[in-house]
Amino acid sequence: MMRRGEEREDITTLISMTNTADHSYGSMDTGISQVSSGDKNVFSDGITRIDFVLVWEESLAVLKDGASEKDKSSHATQDSHRKWREDFLSRLQAAGIDQEMREVLQAKKKISYVLLSAPWSVLCYYAEEISLRVPLQMVTTPNYNWSERMLEKTKIPNLMSQDVPSMPPDYYTCMFRTNKLERFLGSENKETFFKTTQRHQVLYEILARTPYGALKRGEVGIERLLSEKAFSAAYPLHEGPFQMPEGKVVDPQSLSMRQILHQYWARWASWKNYQPLDHIREYYGEKIALYFAWLGFYTGWLLPAAVVGTLVFLFGFWLMVTDAPAREICESKDEFVMCPLCKICSYWNLSSICTTFKAGLLFDNGGTVFFSIFMALWAVTFLEYWKRTSAVLAHRWDCSEFQETEERPRPEFTATAPMTLRNPVTGAEEPYFPKRRRLNRTLTGGMVIMIMVSVVLMFVVAIILYRVILSIIIYKSHNVFLIFSAGRIASLTGSVLNLLVILMLSRVYIYLAQILTRWEMHRTQTKYEDMFILKVFIFQFVNFYSSPVYIAFFKGRFVGYPGNYYNLLGIRNEDCGAGGCLIELAQELLVIMVGKQVINNIQEFIMPKLKSWWQKHKIHPKVRADNGKVKEGGQTQDAAPWETDYELLLCEGLFDEYLEMVLQFGFITIFVAACPLAPLFALINNWVEVRLDAQKFVCQYRRPVAERAQDIGIWLDILQVITYFAVISNAFLIAFTSDFLPRLYYRYNNDGNLQGYVNFTLGTSPSNFNANNTQCRYRGYRDRNGHFRPEYFHLLACRLAFVIIFEHVVFLIGRLIDFMVPDIPEDVEIKIKREHYMAKEALAENEALGKVVVLLEKENLSTELRHRAKPQTSTASPPRESNSPPPLLNPIPEDPDRSPL
Repeated sequence: MMRRGEEREDITTLISMTNTADHSYGSMDTGISQVSSGDKNVFSDGITRIDFVLVWEESLAVLKDGASEKDKSSHATQDSHRKWREDFLSRLQAAGIDQEMREVLQAKKKISYVLLSAPWSVLCYYAEEISLRVPLQMVTTPNYNWSERMLEKTKIPNLMSQDVPSMPPDYYTCMFRTNKLERFLGSENKETFFKTTQRHQVLYEILARTPYGALKRGEVGIERLLSEKAFSAAYPLHEGPFQMPEGKVVDPQSLSMRQILHQYWARWASWKNYQPLDHIREYYGEKIALYFAWLGFYTGWLLPAAVVGTLVFLFGFWLMVTDAPAREICESKDEFVMCPLCKICSYWNLSSICTTFKAGLLFDNGGTVFFSIFMALWAVTFLEYWKRTSAVLAHRWDCSEFQETEERPRPEFTATAPMTLRNPVTGAEEPYFPKRRRLNRTLTGGMVIMIMVSVVLMFVVAIILYRVILSIIIYKSHNVFLIFSAGRIASLTGSVLNLLVILMLSRVYIYLAQILTRWEMHRTQTKYEDMFILKVFIFQFVNFYSSPVYIAFFKGRFVGYPGNYYNLLGIRNEDCGAGGCLIELAQELLVIMVGKQVINNIQEFIMPKLKSWWQKHKIHPKVRADNGKVKEGGQTQDAAPWETDYELLLCEGLFDEYLEMVLQFGFITIFVAACPLAPLFALINNWVEVRLDAQKFVCQYRRPVAERAQDIGIWLDILQVITYFAVISNAFLIAFTSDFLPRLYYRYNNDGNLQGYVNFTLGTSPSNFNANNTQCRYRGYRDRNGHFRPEYFHLLACRLAFVIIFEHVVFLIGRLIDFMVPDIPEDVEIKIKREHYMAKEALAENEALGKVVVLLEKENLSTELRHRAKPQTSTASPPRESNSPPPLLNPIPEDPDRSPL
């Protein structure tokens, strides 16, 4: 059952201050009361505010005699859902939630809307229960970002700045306590004291932990009811429409927060402006605001990387004209007759790859070494400065200590955990799940991950075989044009097929990972999301990067030599194409990275519009008139806001958005030596991505419940791991896949001249290679007997030395950057120390009371595990342990056999 700790003075979180109340606190429109005469988000009385909406649809078809088994099963399911809804709504009513029913009749179905509102007593009770933060004193210090300060100091006009109206005020805050209500700003006005987003959080907490059946079957919470289709939707309401009034001159200060976000953030015209992060946080909560802050920060940092990468790419054009080996190949004519690339392939002239070789210089040149080092240091510096930005935002938004002290157990965990344990930090009684059982479940989930990774590797092998078999088929076709491009066609179609396999397996695994993570019973939402993200990312890392890793480090390494080729499953091992492996790797990266970005952007731009059209079509095909006749038409002009929002799409969270960007970060760092243009494509994509995501949240999604967050979570750790991988990957790419070191070695031994380099890199086939004793050339540092020449071992030593030196130098410089750039800016650190000092002052003022509290805590603090209480025979309310719960608020039942209230 739900336990409450003894009521005591919260001397550790409350700073005693006497300030004039700010009556606008809690209003989304600063200075305007939330419940105004034009506000439609109210009950029929025009006063009670709507905090949440539940929706379900019911068929109006009557079950006739002789109906099919499918129809009978459907009606039986509807009856079961109706019973669950009645039980669920009755428990909500017993918990003190005000309800109002609205119905919309259509030709074949009825849509029911239940409007929910939490009265003041319920808000106070749960605000204390879930540790909502409320204001003590307004902060008057202006907020600047680093670019604003830099441009202001250098007197350069700031083209990115914009004057966004209704700037949300900043406050010193602390956790809410009912017995200190008079000390908080705005406490005189109960209607506006709690912000709209906080009211949503309270309602969602109640909805998520309220049972509707047996707990042992997991019949708890609104999320389970939505998955069972008992409810069609559950959402808080948007603050009015996002469109600006037509034909009117509107004072910007009178705009709603949603209109402000659309006008100054979601429009394409705002592409060059700073994002209004404080407005986003005010309307959507810290978690979504932190995502857009990170996305904007990442996009801004891509600009220097894109500029340097483009310069390196353009440097390749100069090499195409001046490169000596390129001239040798193009002018060789019949000098270098190359060995067949497969068993049924014919001999070919090296001069035939003149264009391909020159194109490879755009990606494989001396500038890529510099660019690889630059990107490795760029990634380290980017993450260090993001930590600073994240610390600034976390402090400004009062969530610096959210995970350590404020985050409460997940509502689903609260309702289903079998035991309780007193939290040693907060002293609150909290649900508990045994660590050994969770460990066993986590290990089982790890085994499933390994199986899915094995499936991915099987598909990689299948695509390799596909490329080899397709090349053989093309060569047997005797089509001159196709034969000439056989390797390129096989490689390109293999890349496209690999992309399709990646997208297909991703959907399957994400669904599986959700089931496994729920089963593991993680205590907090942060921990739950971190474990889910880790599972999916391990799979996606292998899924997306396995093919590029194969091409970069394995393809063409185990081929053998003419007369002694190695085979896999009876098929000759795949060799690199005529132009080399690096250009194939660049092609693979462009297909996967750019192809995925194009597909995602098309989906994000077109799919929401198609889904919205289909949703409106389903909801408003026909409308039943008052006389019972069916009339054509859709939604009326003055549709209720809950109906308008029901037409919008469900916001499915930020996981897909983060995953897309983190995978992109991997492509532009791990394989950047093969594709210097990757940061440029990422920059263009992200400029589009910011506006597409903003439009989705403002215009196309139902309003999500605001969530607090301290940072971007485990994504930061994943980015750091990718950075380490990138250093090692680029070291091996330059050393073993690119021509940088062989060229350097040849220059060193040939007086700085590359004349004859092409002949140096080619081996000669053994005399017994074919019946005609025709000799041909192939790529490799071997003699006529197939043995490695001394130059091969010299180069191998150089390559290994380069890898060691490269990674040590880059890691050392990265460590120096990490050491020189503190994670928390000095001014923020001073503010934190000042606030801790003020908290100690408040503690000193209540020293006598503090001693009493400490003694009580010592007497009552226990870490003993407690099983859930047995069902109570009486339905009467238990004695209240604090003065905050309302008189009629019963504890939410947590026993599987307790009868409905």
